[in-house]
Amino acid sequence: MTPRRHLLLATGLAAPLAAPGVLRAQPAPRLRLTLDWAFQSPNAFALVARERGYFREAGIDVQIDRGQGSGGVPPALAAGSHDMGYADINPAIRFLAQNPESGLICVAVLHDRAPLCVITRADGPIRTPKDLEGRRLAAPDFDAGRQLFPAFAQAAGVDASRVTFLSVAPALREPMLVRREADGVTGFVTTSALALKGIGLPIPQQRIMMYYDHGLNLYGGALLTTRAYAERNPAVVRGAVAALIRGFRDTLSNPAGMIQVLRQVEPLTDAALEMERHQLNVERVIMTDNVRANGLSAVDMSRMQTGITAVEGAFNLTPRVEAAQFYLPDFLPPAEQRRI
Repeated sequence: MTPRRHLLLATGLAAPLAAPGVLRAQPAPRLRLTLDWAFQSPNAFALVARERGYFREAGIDVQIDRGQGSGGVPPALAAGSHDMGYADINPAIRFLAQNPESGLICVAVLHDRAPLCVITRADGPIRTPKDLEGRRLAAPDFDAGRQLFPAFAQAAGVDASRVTFLSVAPALREPMLVRREADGVTGFVTTSALALKGIGLPIPQQRIMMYYDHGLNLYGGALLTTRAYAERNPAVVRGAVAALIRGFRDTLSNPAGMIQVLRQVEPLTDAALEMERHQLNVERVIMTDNVRANGLSAVDMSRMQTGITAVEGAFNLTPRVEAAQFYLPDFLPPAEQRRI
């Protein structure tokens, strides 16, 4: 029996669905959800889903924790400290290739493009990816842009061995570039570009190299769990995915409402900054022709496999991750509930 068929049988998706309300009739299960980063507009959809009662309606008692970088989410799921996570999909692919026993799976893709980028100073000598050779880039170890830099370098024709990374705490990354102590940073455009703006380097003074503009067209933010957790808790996973996608759609249709929720959770939130971050995220990451036509998590399996191959190749990993075993759309709500 294939692993996918085993999961379908275990979750009941290969048989008639259980009667509605079965999950609600039992004590609400606790779901420990970890996000990729601090509470900001790109991941505020999870807070929206919680504050508007979407988890409660699904019969789920949710705990939402901030993260320290997308690269830290897969180990947390594998170790069992959290049950589901939201993170950039590409460090998850790398982690699964290196740790196949983890059983990591993706159950929804929310970002049709990855926000990964390299940012340098517009007034500096680095104008193309090739110019990064011989330079120093600052980033935390768990930064997804840093972890996927070898794949970007390979796609863009850069000799990654000639690029030096400076390991820094997240709060020190952008100041290193402003103080010219690093030649560039890797990260999410929605994080680093605005952080740089906030400390004196406006976006027009930044040179932003999006990975997808240089041959590495990867998927981005995704909902993750493990096969073992999904097998034990299929109704929880289905309910959580539906709640999170509902919250995600709310952030797109009513960004002002999303900002209000974010400020309730984080009173020191800079509303104007987070609205700008949201708009940047929508423009550069979320709203593609594919999403406009087909809705959220309309995944092209060929493109998914190409991205997996790029990640495995960049890290000299033995090819072992198959798109059909990693991405399981079986827990998604119906297509009409995913249109935006």
